[in-house]
Amino acid sequence: MAVWVLASRAEHWGSPCSGPGSPVIRSQGTAGASPGRNAVRAARVDVLVKKVGFLSFGHWSSSPGSHTRSASEALLQSIDLAVAAEELGADGAYFRVHHFARQLGSPFPLLAAVGARTSRIEIGTAVIDMRYENPLYMAEDAGAADLIAGGRLQLGISRGSPEQVIDGWRYFGYQPHEGQTDADLARGHAQELLEVLGGEGFAQPNPHPMFPNPPGLLRPEPHSPGLRERIWWGAASQQTAIWAAGLGMNLQSSTLITNESDKPFHRQQAEQIHTFRDAWHKASHEREPRVSVSRSIFALVDDQDRAYFGRRNPDSDQIGFIDAQTQAIFGRTYAAEPDALIQQLKEDEAIAAADTLLLTVPNQLGVDYNAHVIESILTHVAPALGWR
Repeated sequence: MAVWVLASRAEHWGSPCSGPGSPVIRSQGTAGASPGRNAVRAARVDVLVKKVGFLSFGHWSSSPGSHTRSASEALLQSIDLAVAAEELGADGAYFRVHHFARQLGSPFPLLAAVGARTSRIEIGTAVIDMRYENPLYMAEDAGAADLIAGGRLQLGISRGSPEQVIDGWRYFGYQPHEGQTDADLARGHAQELLEVLGGEGFAQPNPHPMFPNPPGLLRPEPHSPGLRERIWWGAASQQTAIWAAGLGMNLQSSTLITNESDKPFHRQQAEQIHTFRDAWHKASHEREPRVSVSRSIFALVDDQDRAYFGRRNPDSDQIGFIDAQTQAIFGRTYAAEPDALIQQLKEDEAIAAADTLLLTVPNQLGVDYNAHVIESILTHVAPALGWR
């Protein structure tokens, strides 16, 4: 296994000029949704065995070869890619949220726009850093986005990973209480969000309001029924997975988790999933939970794929430190011809254990190329693995 210092979660695929294994960027056609994408390419199998979506970090930069050179392009291309993914038969469009970075930082306008432009695909985050969030205002934004999308929002939240600035949440007006950590701050905000999304009123109404109130205590509006059950927690360790299960949150597990044994990444992640499900059933929740894992997977089906990902890609796990105290393990990248890729993915125990797979996409390579990446997996890989 290679050993190096990990800066954050799975970000090197979002930025073509950073991190080990980053592809050499070569010019291609203009980015944007292709009008030639039609019903033939969008053919969809009715019975899904595993949901397959994409996860974008929404990077933009002026690096040579980047097709995403501004915040505007990052946002508009994210919408276009979600539309294209839905046409291709994918099941989810997910976005990572980072602050103080040239990445997607304000998720709810984007989620609402995607919801308005699509009709079937799940729309989500993986993840929103709860250290930065006002739970009540977030409940209003999330409720509005979910109603616009017709109840398709899948909201991934977590403590987040190391950010671009030191203690960035303090600039947003938040800090842990005395004796608490930033992780405690995030979990406290998450629990408050869950309570608000339950829909019970708690605010004392004004006896002389500007507009008539419904009877009883008031809640933030708009409220979207069912959203509470579509909250996911991005867990890096077995301990946080157990905590999330106890609160009735679904589980998101990244390409980066805490290194808790000498086992390969996919087995440690599979154990995390099994531990989460055991804790869920012990909590006696009335529904079954959902579990997603994310992966960098590229089917090499043409010369462009081989130029981008056919060389210099890490085919083994990597171990390093995400901060001064936490040793983490970063899962390998899969990049191979479809037949070889299928055999490799059959060995991934965490993918087998999850009901949802998120493909991390190199968003700066443009909408058309990323639609091709998604389509290649859906066409050449998913059926052979029983995902379709």
